[in-house]
Amino acid sequence: MGEGSPYQGKLAVLYEGNGDLAVFQQLAGRLAVPLKYADDPFKAEDFFLTWRDSCLKLLDKELLKKGGLTVEIEPRPGEQRSWPAPKDGALAQAVGRKTKTVIDATTGWGQDSLHIFRMGYNVTCMERSPIMAELLTDGFIRLAQLDWMQRLQLQPPQLFTGNAIDLLANLDNAPDCIYLDPMFPPKRKKSALAKKSMTVLRDLLGDDQDKEQLFARALQATGKRVVVKSPDDAEALGGKPNESYHGKLLRYDVYFKG
Repeated sequence: MGEGSPYQGKLAVLYEGNGDLAVFQQLAGRLAVPLKYADDPFKAEDFFLTWRDSCLKLLDKELLKKGGLTVEIEPRPGEQRSWPAPKDGALAQAVGRKTKTVIDATTGWGQDSLHIFRMGYNVTCMERSPIMAELLTDGFIRLAQLDWMQRLQLQPPQLFTGNAIDLLANLDNAPDCIYLDPMFPPKRKKSALAKKSMTVLRDLLGDDQDKEQLFARALQATGKRVVVKSPDDAEALGGKPNESYHGKLLRYDVYFKG
């Protein structure tokens, strides 16, 4: 365990006897977390990273015996499987059909990034969690190997790891759109259970405490617009938006530059 690791006692890399042990050791070294073995009776951590089914997966105690969470590279139900997919729906309206370049500054599991990418936009991803960056890197490697990606000679989105507030301050070129999907505190009222992927992410990483500063930096750094995804009952992050588009239980607030 590296000294000062933010994941001290929370995360370990798990080797279950499949694959090259050195790859698991390197991952543990990059994240400064311990390497545990499947037959180790002492697994005190709450979260584990391991390769299953040729995918890097994040597990909690509940998922140790089944599956795991990974960056899903296939289109979500209801999304077009062609490339480029039609620029339909609230997300495409918010991003802008004439937009060409998009930075997703809060990539997370990458589902919105990949949806935007599949609609033909030029997407760059930013992720400050080294854990999520490892999962995204694995997902983008798998994406690059898909038949349609190779046939069309497409490259996956570029991924930058670090605090987006700092990364956005040092852009060479302003993108047409900066997309933000910060983690909001969970609703206090009873609501449908949050997806497992989001609850695990929140438990591991916590809420985004600096989303106001991130929004301010994004508005400075963008060429044309900032899009903020939020729960439908959350306060608008940047005050009254120029436009809003509503999806199921969420909305996209659009802020134009200048």
